[in-house]
Amino acid sequence: MIWVLRSPPRLCYNQVETQNKVSATNRGAVMNFSGLLSVVAILAFGVGILGIAFAFTLASQNRSARGGYMLAIAGFAAGIVLFIISSGILIVQPARAAVIVNVLSGELEDPARAPGTSIIIPGLQEYIIYPTDLQEYTMSGIASEGRIQGNDAVEALTVDGQVVRLDITVLYRLDRENVNDIHLTLQNRYETDFIRPTVRAVARDVVSQFEAEAIYGVEREALGGRIGEAVAARMAERGLTLTSLLVRQIEFNESFAQSIEEKQIEEQRLQRARTEAERVRTEAGGRAEAAIEAARGRAEARKVEAEAEAEALRVISDQIAANPNLIQYLYVANLSDNVSFALLPSDTPFLFNVDDFTQLSEDFQAPQVDLEVEG
Repeated sequence: MIWVLRSPPRLCYNQVETQNKVSATNRGAVMNFSGLLSVVAILAFGVGILGIAFAFTLASQNRSARGGYMLAIAGFAAGIVLFIISSGILIVQPARAAVIVNVLSGELEDPARAPGTSIIIPGLQEYIIYPTDLQEYTMSGIASEGRIQGNDAVEALTVDGQVVRLDITVLYRLDRENVNDIHLTLQNRYETDFIRPTVRAVARDVVSQFEAEAIYGVEREALGGRIGEAVAARMAERGLTLTSLLVRQIEFNESFAQSIEEKQIEEQRLQRARTEAERVRTEAGGRAEAAIEAARGRAEARKVEAEAEAEALRVISDQIAANPNLIQYLYVANLSDNVSFALLPSDTPFLFNVDDFTQLSEDFQAPQVDLEVEG
């Protein structure tokens, strides 16, 4: 069954808490010097009160109270001046920007003031401090990790109908050049009113373009990259800079995750089988190549032998052609030494040319031959 869990939007923290945090930041930014002046102003007011008391004491003694009055005037005057000065000194700490608001017109001083010490007009100008250092906003299924207590993971539906839950951390900063615009449009609610709903909406939109199996596998990094690109573009329109968007964890339904794991195990088994089959084919191919090379070697050897025999026959043929009686000589020479006579058929041709014997020269002498007849 395909289902989508839709929950109402929730704020990361209430406005009162946010204002308290901003107020604490403001106090910390000015307490170093203006706080000291405030203490001195209070002491000056105390001196003025003592001057009044001293003047009443002198008057009760019928003495001139001029000195007491002068002390009181000086104390109160110094206290008022120091109080005004302490209220008009603005100290902006590093990685902060101060938005200056004209109380009468409601206009903002442009640009926002950078870190350092400056003067404002008490009663006419107010300031709001915004952080410009790296900030973090986390939405997680683990209660202790996210900005909101409880399960705050982003739930999204893939293109094939699977529900996935994403733990996302956004690292961002406010641009000082755009702090005035942020104050006008979002004020201190930029996390609750913009970052949180934007990231969740973009994540759901991007996840809907992927199949669950692809997200489970090699497309996880691509998913985070596409979410980050879309969120960065929207944040830039509001004057915020996205430093990094981390998809820290992706969870699937237990049944789907189990089916994917089983499929991966089967794929690994098939891969091992393919590897083994490839090894067998390689070994068989090697043996076939060896057999082919051996046959080629034997054929080459027979060819060389045949060429040698042909050359030998050619030489013999040339010799016989040049010396016709050579074959008769070889025949006789190869007869066994034990042969004393031979019986031949009547139609056997003579081994020797009879004409050679009938045409002997007159000075031919036959060699002496001893014949021994057995019996």
